Amino acid sequence: MKKLLITLTLFVSCIAFGQQTTQFSQYMKNQYMVNPGSAGMYDFLDITIGGRMQWVGFENAPMSSYLYASSPLKKKGGRAKYNPGIRISNRATQAPKVSTGKLKHAVGGFVLADQYGAYQQIKFAGTYAIHMPLSRDYNLSLGTNIGLSNRGFIKDRAQTLNMLTGVGTDPTYDAYSASATLNTLDIGLGMYFYSQELFVGISAEQLTKDLVSFGSGTANFDPRMHFRGTAGYKFEMNRDWSATPSILVKYVQNAPVSFEGSAIFEYKNWVWFGLSYRNKDAVIAMVGLNISERFKFGYSFDYSVSRFNQYSSGGHEVVLGLMFGR
Repeated sequence: MKKLLITLTLFVSCIAFGQQTTQFSQYMKNQYMVNPGSAGMYDFLDITIGGRMQWVGFENAPMSSYLYASSPLKKKGGRAKYNPGIRISNRATQAPKVSTGKLKHAVGGFVLADQYGAYQQIKFAGTYAIHMPLSRDYNLSLGTNIGLSNRGFIKDRAQTLNMLTGVGTDPTYDAYSASATLNTLDIGLGMYFYSQELFVGISAEQLTKDLVSFGSGTANFDPRMHFRGTAGYKFEMNRDWSATPSILVKYVQNAPVSFEGSAIFEYKNWVWFGLSYRNKDAVIAMVGLNISERFKFGYSFDYSVSRFNQYSSGGHEVVLGLMFGR
């Protein structure tokens, strides 16, 4: 038990001072969650509601909930048009298609809440993106998030052993206030190149760190810049099946680069399933369904491949998508 608690101390410290942003398993089905430049790539109002539980079995394990919404701004009296070269399925539950070949502006916004150990965070932001056609089939978009992050520390949850003596509380938290908060201006940027089959994106979060901030109490929140890169390509295997391999790379200062490789297989633009491997962390199984023209659903299970798999029963993420104006 002593070794477990000491290991947990390292784990919580890694989350608090390493990878500080929310981790998603189903980002491929809504790229806006990892890149503001992709907001509005569909010609309808796209809403994603989700919840995520990590390290199930641990007290105060990481938990996240989120709401993302984005939509292109349509010209008054006009209707969005899809690329005329796209083959439209006759199924009522066809998967959504991206729109390329025209200039468009898009807006969006999100709210997310995170809890990890003795730390919690609530973040909300608005998004603007401009999508520029490079050809009939390819668009390049630039987007920005501007919002506010509220971080809090709850000392009662910092029940860890001293790593040197094995008794008492960790002296790391001795100087922290019993309850501390920090509010920071949060700015993110993203660039996204895409077509019906291909996507390549880079994005950055927390660019202003704590340059503009206010709060109370004493705690070392230390927000840092985070960078992400994504790329993927959709292959039509036959008339019914398609496969989309992709990669996600994440970097934050003083933490190792994180890699995640994924592959999603879709049947008749209706049901999909996939596998991901997050380097030195987890194997992820995913399944989803385009229920109708308006609703889609996804579920994923994270199986840890680290030492924590002896104590945790894994992680779960559930996502509901709403699509209006298709």
